Amino acid sequence: MKNIGRNLFFWLIAGTLLFMMLDNYSTARVDEQLTYSEFKQEIQSKKVKSIVYKGDQMTVEGERFNGTKFTTKKPVYVTDNDLDESLRAADVAVEYEAIDKPSIWSQLLVGAFPLLLLLGIFFLFMRQMQGGVGGKGGPMTFGKSKAKLLDGGHVKTNFNDVAGCEEAKDDVKELVDFLRDPAKFIKVGGKIPRGILMVGPPGTGKTLLARAVAGEAKVPFFTISGSDFVEMFVGVGASRVRDMFEQAKKHSPCIVFIDEIDAVGRHRGAGLGGGHDEREQTLNQLLVEMDGFEENLGVIVIAATNRPDVLDPALLRPGRFDRQVMVGLPDIKGREHILNVHLKRVPVDKDVESEVIARGTPGFSGADLANLVNEAALLAARKNLKKVTHEMLDYAKDKIMMGAERKSMILNDETKKLTAYHEAGHAIVGLKMPEHHPVYKVTIIPRGGALGVTMFLPEEDTYMSSRTAIISQITSLFGGRVAEEIIYGRDGITTGASSDIERASELARNMVTKWGFSEKMGTIKFDDEDENPFLGRSAGQKKRIFSEETAKKIDEEVKGIIQSCYEKAGTILASNLDKLHMMAESLLKYETIDQDQISDIMAGALPRDKSSDDKTQPKKTNPKQGSKPVQDS
Repeated sequence: MKNIGRNLFFWLIAGTLLFMMLDNYSTARVDEQLTYSEFKQEIQSKKVKSIVYKGDQMTVEGERFNGTKFTTKKPVYVTDNDLDESLRAADVAVEYEAIDKPSIWSQLLVGAFPLLLLLGIFFLFMRQMQGGVGGKGGPMTFGKSKAKLLDGGHVKTNFNDVAGCEEAKDDVKELVDFLRDPAKFIKVGGKIPRGILMVGPPGTGKTLLARAVAGEAKVPFFTISGSDFVEMFVGVGASRVRDMFEQAKKHSPCIVFIDEIDAVGRHRGAGLGGGHDEREQTLNQLLVEMDGFEENLGVIVIAATNRPDVLDPALLRPGRFDRQVMVGLPDIKGREHILNVHLKRVPVDKDVESEVIARGTPGFSGADLANLVNEAALLAARKNLKKVTHEMLDYAKDKIMMGAERKSMILNDETKKLTAYHEAGHAIVGLKMPEHHPVYKVTIIPRGGALGVTMFLPEEDTYMSSRTAIISQITSLFGGRVAEEIIYGRDGITTGASSDIERASELARNMVTKWGFSEKMGTIKFDDEDENPFLGRSAGQKKRIFSEETAKKIDEEVKGIIQSCYEKAGTILASNLDKLHMMAESLLKYETIDQDQISDIMAGALPRDKSSDDKTQPKKTNPKQGSKPVQDS
């Protein structure tokens, strides 16, 4: 409405000015223009009935007896007595028009128009400087806070919309109780935490949880990103922090939510530009505002980050961020609750079992599960289905975990055969190794950047791994390359195992340098990858914490682990060569084989034909299992 009114006023002023200009500079339309000599001749010929001297006494308008009109110009500096005599002789009616005097208002408008124009340009310029285009900021608003204010009650998110992080919800519910009834806490001498830092991987629902707190408490909610404080001009960030807290005090009690606070809260003195850079000034002002001489009563700061390790210790002390709330990846029950929340928003078929999908998605965050449901809904729409089925959800899960099927990628028979043996090698070695996750699915359909994928599934959520499990994982990683060597010889090995070698080398090195799984090197940490100066640490720290001799021993230990696992994979495949051939042939025939078919092959029987069942029945994961891709080529 403001824009409509502003535009209407502008066009009204422009139309008025245009009308006045046309009125002042327009000339009356006449039928005929006569010279002064012709005019005198017509007078003498008694053709003229009447004339009118206009206000300037130079323009003469006349009318003939035949009704036609004309106009002429009389030289004002010439005294023509003959004309007056001719007029009297011809009995011509003569009129004199009074000189028009403009009104006082028109005089003021014309006289003040340049001044008004300059003032209008000046105010427009100042408005642009202060509010920018559309009022979104300009050069004069550098020091103003960019925090968005949501009034109490406008945030519709509540705790029912947040699932999978019950412990975190319990920690922040105290804020809601305090904002609703602060007297209950004041009576017993308790103080609500001034700040809560929510920590967790991306997509776990930190921002959603903060919105839920605002929605439940029904108080004003300021939201801003950490990067909004930082500008190229010195002092702008600190000024914005001051302005934000001033606004928050006016709306107390309220919540201030700072997303990605690690943008301004990193370790001071870590940069290469000295200790007085703009980011540190912003952080210093934030520290003062959160816990300085002036108390911010009723202002609760909630911050979110996925990098708590780079935050300045002064920011994390009690009095600023009194409490850290861990918002981690959901477990099986959490994933089921999250799926139920998102499945309520789409039409779902009765065959959908959220528990089965939850068990098949370990390591998924809330954002991943929301994306899974959305992908299933899009697939159902493409197939003109009215409801989302379990098959759609299962397909979306495979798409996210293994990548989209590249059906347009046509492989020749030899490449398909090599890929089939490669993936069969992964599967057989993984099944034969102790403490290894069971095989869920093997496919030679190109997905993502891989020509084939072998998916393993953990029987339950795993939070730690034993040495045996890691050795088994490394051995299964080499299963594909070893299978290529057995079938095609050393000269027939391809580059398809490059990602497998990279992953196996990383695991083996971590065993020696991080996890203390090497008897020769002992339980000593040799890895220094966390000491990165660009993550907030000082650039002057030492990068090498062990000698050249130790580095040589580490390399020998890593090589020994790799060589042992490679030989173990060769032994397993050599003793199960018939199963390797059968699984490869099955992959060439069906392109994708599941758990049941793999069990048939490992039992020495021909795999059952499920090509007809896949078209009619949805594919369901074992309720006691979840899926996790760990092998690809």
